[in-house]
Amino acid sequence: MAGLTVGLITVGSLVPMAAALQLVAAVPLGLLAQRYRLRALVTATIAATLVTFVAAGVMPALGVLGAATLAGIIGTVKRRGGGFPTVFALGVVAGVGWGLFSVGSLLVFARTRDLFFDAISNTAKGIENLAGRASALEPLGRLAAETVDVVLRWWWIYIGATVALGVLVSTVISWYVLGAVLDRLAWLPGSDRLDAPLDDRPVGPLPVVLHGVGYRYEGADVDALADIDLSIRPGEFVAVVGHNGSGKSTLTRVLAGRPPTTGAVDRPGSAGLGAIGGTALVLQRPESQTLGVSVADDVVWGLSAESAAEVDVDALLAEVGLGEMGARETATLSGGQQQRLAVAAALARRPALLIADEATSMIDPDGRRELVALLAELPRTHGTAVVLVTHHEADATAADRVIHLARGRMVDHLASWPHPARDQRRRPMGAPVLELADVRHTYNRGTPWEAPALHGIDLSVLQGEALLIVGGNGSGKSTLAWIIAGLIAPSSGRCELRGTAVDKQVGGVALAFQHSRLQLQKQTVGAEIADWGGRATGSGAVGQALDAVGLDRRLAARSVEELSGGQAKRVVLAAMVASRPQVVVLDEPLAGLDPQGRAEIVELLARLRDSGLTLIIISHDVAEMAMVCDRTVHLDDGVVVSADGHAIPRTERAHDKPAFVAGLPLGRHGDEGATAHTSAPKGTTP
Repeated sequence: MAGLTVGLITVGSLVPMAAALQLVAAVPLGLLAQRYRLRALVTATIAATLVTFVAAGVMPALGVLGAATLAGIIGTVKRRGGGFPTVFALGVVAGVGWGLFSVGSLLVFARTRDLFFDAISNTAKGIENLAGRASALEPLGRLAAETVDVVLRWWWIYIGATVALGVLVSTVISWYVLGAVLDRLAWLPGSDRLDAPLDDRPVGPLPVVLHGVGYRYEGADVDALADIDLSIRPGEFVAVVGHNGSGKSTLTRVLAGRPPTTGAVDRPGSAGLGAIGGTALVLQRPESQTLGVSVADDVVWGLSAESAAEVDVDALLAEVGLGEMGARETATLSGGQQQRLAVAAALARRPALLIADEATSMIDPDGRRELVALLAELPRTHGTAVVLVTHHEADATAADRVIHLARGRMVDHLASWPHPARDQRRRPMGAPVLELADVRHTYNRGTPWEAPALHGIDLSVLQGEALLIVGGNGSGKSTLAWIIAGLIAPSSGRCELRGTAVDKQVGGVALAFQHSRLQLQKQTVGAEIADWGGRATGSGAVGQALDAVGLDRRLAARSVEELSGGQAKRVVLAAMVASRPQVVVLDEPLAGLDPQGRAEIVELLARLRDSGLTLIIISHDVAEMAMVCDRTVHLDDGVVVSADGHAIPRTERAHDKPAFVAGLPLGRHGDEGATAHTSAPKGTTP
């Protein structure tokens, strides 16, 4: 939030046409003041002021302080349930404070003040001389000069009073304007699910024993956990499995130190979340834990200088499969590489308990096996107990014990894991709709930090085709997705939708992110779908979009905060159906879903494919996605490769031969590329 304020103030100060941005700069800090204690606002304000001073100078930095003053008053009064009288009183105090600050600054910087006042005085005398040339204007010129002279003589009164009055008026106006904005944003989630009261005991997370533990989130009607009896001992590897919404993540939060609402948790000391020798938590979204600019910096981020010096960063990175990548920028890492980095950063703290919440969900199959093998070795090599939350059967079989959760309770075993079935194509494909020719892309091109991602991609996609793009982490899949969606232009080459550059056709290609929740910006499902569809999208069109993805129409009134992972993915697809794109790109559509949810999404994609929608699917889940896709394109290190892993020669790429040459046709029974690449994908029209 403080960073957002820095951006608004800085851009508004330096770009004349963007000055209005400064008017909304208090909103992010207002949210902080409304939801957290004063020290959070003070800390954020100090950091924001220093950054703004370095980036833009003194006046913008003072602008941050002014925005923080208004935000602190309005947000704090809102949090404490106060009213206008309190705001007015605090406005008077703040006005007096800013007035004294202004006068004091001018007293301290006397030479600057004298230069400034001399300039004003000379300007007033110039106006008086000009007015004296016309007898009718001479009295006005004399009055202006005399007024300026009086103001400058008693400047400390006039400037102090003017600043104080300005702050008071701004505070009163902000009570109605900023206060209304904060009220409108009240639905946004602001609670930290890892928040826990201070535990002064020495760090000692293990052994931990849960006795009848239950947990219910504020405002919820049912318990997320109920009657959990569980123990985790030092040096064991425990897997926790269950469907979406079964309470797995809530259990990890309790193990990480959050107190339950019922039952008791016994451990010899504090959980020590993030502390040396305590509990480390690796989340499903690794980018939320990436703080360092470089990979090596991120591993030891937050450690004291003494503790950081004891960490063998290179050895840790090699252990998690990121060897010789210490100098890489974290912003250039793929999702799977970020996940590995999060594990390395956790190990740098020598945790007694490491909790991995879906840590394998964003990693390719080979990387997943390697990471699970690494986690399984930690009890032996580091003496660390590991709790792995996963949906993958193979991950669970590697554990010493498997805990099954269903509807917040421990059960003996789960129902059988469903698997998608091959869905036969019911509609033929048409002519090429998307063409990529020699597409190359380099991040930070022309700088010392440039990072090549794609090296000459040629690809042709047919109307109504379902194309699967696979490859290891860092192979360039996500970069290719962003280029196909028109969100970034390639460094060279062309990517065209029906003959026109994709980045010039906003909305022609829709992109579904790995984390669907990041794309849901409205308060309710119905409002989200209507917003994607445009002004003409009414309740009927919203209902039809929900029908298309197999969701109950009553879901339109539900808050997006209440959606499960699978529901969020379906809502994004429904919104895309309402926006009527020509091509849909899905980046890891099965990530984070349980087997039931995965099977349902595969079935849904088959229906969308048969409706005539062109699908480009980027996924590590080859076996399941092959059930719905017509062909597969393999990427390796930014190039298209054949089935045996050798790069396709340029003379054999898609723009020199029919569209299917760049990919591997899938047979009706799932055999990939068993025949030569010279027969068109099944369902293609002549």
